[in-house]
Amino acid sequence: MNAAYIRKFVALSLAPALLIYALFVFVPVIWSSYYSFFDWKGIGASKFIGLKNYVEIIHDPVFWRALKNNLIFVLVSVFGQLPLALVLAIVLHKSNALQRFIRSAVFVPMVLSSVVIGLIWQYIYHPQIGILNFLLDSLGLSGWKLQWLSDANIAIFALAPPLVWSFVGLYLIIFISAFQNIPGEIHDAAQIDGAEGARKLVSVTLPMIWSTVQIAIILCISGSLKSFDLVYVMTKGGPAHATELLATYMYNSTFSSYRYGFGSAISTSIVLISLVFIGISQWLTSRKPKS
Repeated sequence: MNAAYIRKFVALSLAPALLIYALFVFVPVIWSSYYSFFDWKGIGASKFIGLKNYVEIIHDPVFWRALKNNLIFVLVSVFGQLPLALVLAIVLHKSNALQRFIRSAVFVPMVLSSVVIGLIWQYIYHPQIGILNFLLDSLGLSGWKLQWLSDANIAIFALAPPLVWSFVGLYLIIFISAFQNIPGEIHDAAQIDGAEGARKLVSVTLPMIWSTVQIAIILCISGSLKSFDLVYVMTKGGPAHATELLATYMYNSTFSSYRYGFGSAISTSIVLISLVFIGISQWLTSRKPKS
């Protein structure tokens, strides 16, 4: 088969998937961006208002609170999920029975619905029957008991453990796959050169999987900025917008107030903010770690 035939075959094979992806991803984004310039209640006529929705967003303190909370989620994801997954991948990348069992156990939250995860952690944090306050009581640390999801000062940080627990298994599998794709000859050469332990990790392993780390960072950022279901189940953005995220802010503005044009402006802002954050992350990680 010549190269032209192969290219045509690949293009025809990918065309249905690309068409479906464009239909259900790109078209809604463009449609939402279009309606962000209108005052529209979801039904009836829409009125063009230009950039007024965006101006209102900029002057809304709830938006800035939601953006700050989303930034916390991004930092927790990038500096919580990825380092933990990387450490676990280093420990568990071999394939004996115990390591396979532990890998499966870590991956289990990925199989669960976010609603189920939210309900589980709601019970863990429950002030009366929750296991966390029960353990603190058992350890004689009753003074540390808190209203974990009702205290506006700590509620957003209480959401960090379930966020990390939910997705660390995904990045564990990604990093283990990256480790297993490193040619054995490179490990042999590093051993001959005397690179062992941390030196080998920094000088050989991380540079070899750095492109995978960059992809994982993109997934972390995009996933954190569209976080919704876990927070909505556990706190619904409360108390007093203390755990409000951009996605919950968009949902409440769109479906509670029936302001579809305003909600479209928020969703478009989320896309733009995601692109900015991803661009910054790629610029910061564009260089591989040096030996």
